[in-house]
Amino acid sequence: MKKMKLLLMEDDPVLGDIIHDYLQEFYEIDRAFDSQEAQEFIDEGRYDLFIFDINVPRKSGIELLEELRSFNDTTPAIIITAYNDTKHLKTSFEAGAHDYIRKPFELEELKLRIEKSRVLFHIEQDTPLKISDTLTYYPRKNFVSDGFKEMTLRPKEVALLNYFIAHPYRLISQEELVQNIWEFDTLPSDATLRSYIRKLREVIGSEKIVTQRGMGYRYE
Repeated sequence: MKKMKLLLMEDDPVLGDIIHDYLQEFYEIDRAFDSQEAQEFIDEGRYDLFIFDINVPRKSGIELLEELRSFNDTTPAIIITAYNDTKHLKTSFEAGAHDYIRKPFELEELKLRIEKSRVLFHIEQDTPLKISDTLTYYPRKNFVSDGFKEMTLRPKEVALLNYFIAHPYRLISQEELVQNIWEFDTLPSDATLRSYIRKLREVIGSEKIVTQRGMGYRYE
């Protein structure tokens, strides 16, 4: 399987080297020290994920991401920062980030967030996935087919299905689903989550997602 391609923008030479050296064991990664260098990398090729520090020379990570979004660049982005205030968190999400991690952080936590991005945005999943004897899931096209008709999934249904597929046979709590699929300011009610699960079951079969009352769901 082709490795995810990441662009890391971090101007701290020590921290940047530590992150780069760790992540390159798992991914293809380029390192930029400021927004100008990051833009040059982006102009030269496509990335699966951006990891931007806020405080870098020239444009901040938030400003660069905002500019990229204005040009319809939808590449998933994780913001990393030493800021602890809610203002920068809110501004990052408004600029188009999908995740945010505060320094200091464990390298394993960053990797987990990257893997979460892989699931949410079905990165690299460009081949059909057989989910039952009669159903095939097409991740990049967001539909399930029984060989005769195509059943289109809504974005949150896609995210739920991707998460379940990535964690088969494991009990997943409602809280885990909410934390990994919804943004902090758009958390759904229990009824809304149950509605999405019900709709997903209608497409892939009720037997594929088992409810364990009071504990969560298991994908089989």
